[in-house]
Amino acid sequence: MIFDATTLFSNAQAVTATAASTNIVDLGSTGTVFGAAAAIVRDVGKGREIAMRASVVESFNNLTSLTIGVETDDNAGFASARTVWTSPAYALADLATGAKLLLPDELPVGTDERYLRLKYTVAGTAPTLGKITAGVTAGNQTNP
Repeated sequence: MIFDATTLFSNAQAVTATAASTNIVDLGSTGTVFGAAAAIVRDVGKGREIAMRASVVESFNNLTSLTIGVETDDNAGFASARTVWTSPAYALADLATGAKLLLPDELPVGTDERYLRLKYTVAGTAPTLGKITAGVTAGNQTNP
């Protein structure tokens, strides 16, 4: 898999509590088509598949489970963030170095605002170890 720095949500980000990804992806502003009265409406979730990957690069400890959400908002501060997709809960046993965590094969319908980020939600005791690298990729390996 190949990551691009502009679409990388987390680069070996330590997840020691519930937190947002260190990076956000700016999808750009929409414009008004010539002759139209209003700006075009964005919904990148209606397009083609977009390969995304989250990998554990340092094993987790302590926590009960971890979920990953995809959030969108119209401002970079995520003052009114909206979750458009949530992963299953990953148990501690599933969070060892090298584990590949499920992210959607395509951005969900409803991804219609300018900014995207991931949200890591920790359940149970806060871990002192555990890092994730996640982002959009050029393609994901599918063989075992």
